[in-house]
Amino acid sequence: MSDETEMALSAPESGARQRIARLMARSGVCSRREAERWIAQGRVQVNGQVLTTPAVTVGAEDRVLVDGEPLKPPEAPRLWSYYKPVGLVVSENDPDGRPTVIDALPDHMPRVVTVGRLDINSEGLLLLTNDGRLSRHLELPDTGAARTYRVRVYGRVTPAELSLMAAGITVDDMRYAPIEAKIDSQEGTNAWLTMVLHEGKNREIRRICEHFGWQVNRLIRTGYGAWTLGSLKPGEVREISSRRLAMEVGRLLGEAARDLSDTGRTDMNRAGDSDGADGRRGRRADHRRST
Repeated sequence: MSDETEMALSAPESGARQRIARLMARSGVCSRREAERWIAQGRVQVNGQVLTTPAVTVGAEDRVLVDGEPLKPPEAPRLWSYYKPVGLVVSENDPDGRPTVIDALPDHMPRVVTVGRLDINSEGLLLLTNDGRLSRHLELPDTGAARTYRVRVYGRVTPAELSLMAAGITVDDMRYAPIEAKIDSQEGTNAWLTMVLHEGKNREIRRICEHFGWQVNRLIRTGYGAWTLGSLKPGEVREISSRRLAMEVGRLLGEAARDLSDTGRTDMNRAGDSDGADGRRGRRADHRRST
């Protein structure tokens, strides 16, 4: 890891101030939205004063209490690879009572948000992080983080159709950016495709396949940027090492990485690239794009 990358992910200066709701979210006690509700309920104090509005900035010199307990310092950004099985909703909770990704996470997981999303009938790689800013940065098309999928379709696929996708295509007044696609195998009217997206609009693959008359009967995300599904099995989660996270985030985000903190703690390496990590149970995932 270069000195430049380490500096890009160094902790913010001690004098830096930030919104109270943002600090609470980074500390892992709740989301920003929940923090605003807790403040309205009178559960948050700064320097002995009960807050009535989230429009307050705090710094390292301020004493913040939540429900009478000192707010823990924000954790360094962490990232996990998770094999999302079919049948789970990528959401904190589902109004229809369907099982969610967060419900299925192991008890040792801390509070996390998702990087993007997959719909209930899709499976494969879903990145999880304890840092909402890292999640938002990795989702931006400007980062160039390609999303790679293996797609099984019912229908006959031709090179001409793949060429149309490679040039960008409009479906039902929605313009989709160029998609790299290739035929892995075609047996009769069943085909396996590999598709690489750089945009990730809602249900993009399914809508484009429907446009060509192909029925998607399996959709597996196998890669997101530099991270791949690897040997993960459905339901398994694996922490990405802090060194690799710092290296890849620095490469993808450049100057934007300077807004992300990483204390370089060696304990982040305790799980390395193997299954498992210590901490609290995950409780949150964001509602974002699905494919």
